[in-house]
Amino acid sequence: MPKVYLSIGTNLGDRHANLQTAFDKLAQLYPVLGVSKIYETQPVGEVVQDDFYNIALALEVPESLKPEVLLTQTQQIEKDMKRIKTIHWGPRTIDLDILLFGDVRLVSEQLTIPHAEMANRRFVLQPLLEVAEQISDVAVVKETRDLLDKTADQNWVQPTTYTITYTHLTA
Repeated sequence: MPKVYLSIGTNLGDRHANLQTAFDKLAQLYPVLGVSKIYETQPVGEVVQDDFYNIALALEVPESLKPEVLLTQTQQIEKDMKRIKTIHWGPRTIDLDILLFGDVRLVSEQLTIPHAEMANRRFVLQPLLEVAEQISDVAVVKETRDLLDKTADQNWVQPTTYTITYTHLTA
């Protein structure tokens, strides 16, 4: 069964609750292999906005699941959580991004895997490294460390004292 890595971020409303809600919705769909701690992160781009909370998580999905189906599911979660896309790289209640999907390499109008901006986002790479180490995914750990060493992103990323509550992690 493929491992899928997602990045989830929020900077509107109760950020911790937003992450927990999105996580819970995903955990109802697929077994969770691991989840990072919650990181507070500096926004990217020119838009003046509040700091984000970000996590990464790993899911185990069926062989038959197509990335486009998972994209539709993540977009439905965003819609259910009242995400409104008004400003590019602007404030949001929730943002779910597919980072890696097993060995899939994909470029389409709707979806790029690995995520097109992953290498340029410390707020994605730091939690991704943590969760990949947590589940002993050696290939993803190596790739993510290499990307972290090479990224030009100098925005700050710091762990918070908050965590995602989930007791049924599959390992």
